[in-house]
Amino acid sequence: MKLLNAILIISILLLSCNGGQKNEKNNTAGKEEKQTGESEQAQFFPVTDFLKGQVAEIKTKGINPIITTIKGKHLDSAWLKVENMDEAFSPFLSPVIDSSDMVGMFTEKKFLDQTINAFTFTYDPLKPLPDSFLLRRWDVYVDPESNTVRRIFMIKKTRDHKTLQLTWQTKESCRIVTIATDAKGNDYVEKEVTIKWDF
Repeated sequence: MKLLNAILIISILLLSCNGGQKNEKNNTAGKEEKQTGESEQAQFFPVTDFLKGQVAEIKTKGINPIITTIKGKHLDSAWLKVENMDEAFSPFLSPVIDSSDMVGMFTEKKFLDQTINAFTFTYDPLKPLPDSFLLRRWDVYVDPESNTVRRIFMIKKTRDHKTLQLTWQTKESCRIVTIATDAKGNDYVEKEVTIKWDF
């Protein structure tokens, strides 16, 4: 019964995210459906809005997170100032992840992963992405008991052909791993940054 309730609540949450947009588009929806042949637009979880909300919450609480950087054998820690937060999180706040921008490029798969006890929403490209488009894929993990987002995982490319991996632990911390490729074509972790705001 808990599983059924959780699925119902998550479905309602996802449908309500773009409810206002649907009402605005009602007059033209019939024409667009005929042109595209789609009867219903997919509803992606609004990841960017969620992350922005998390950052705003950190700022509102007046918390200075601690940022730890590991590069090679060198480890450095410092307090992250409020005025530097937007810059620290900016690689994962664009492009905006929502249904209207991403539905034609990515597909959503939903399932209950019992090994980690979470509803998993996986977003993969529908077709090969252009090199200029840096976002590659992302996952959203929802707690089936509380129906809240537990974790977000995202993969992006950088303009200098490196890979960024973000693991965002809701209300706790995030980890950004930079993966580079050496002259022999082998991948290695160039840098790992952890930002923690729940002590």
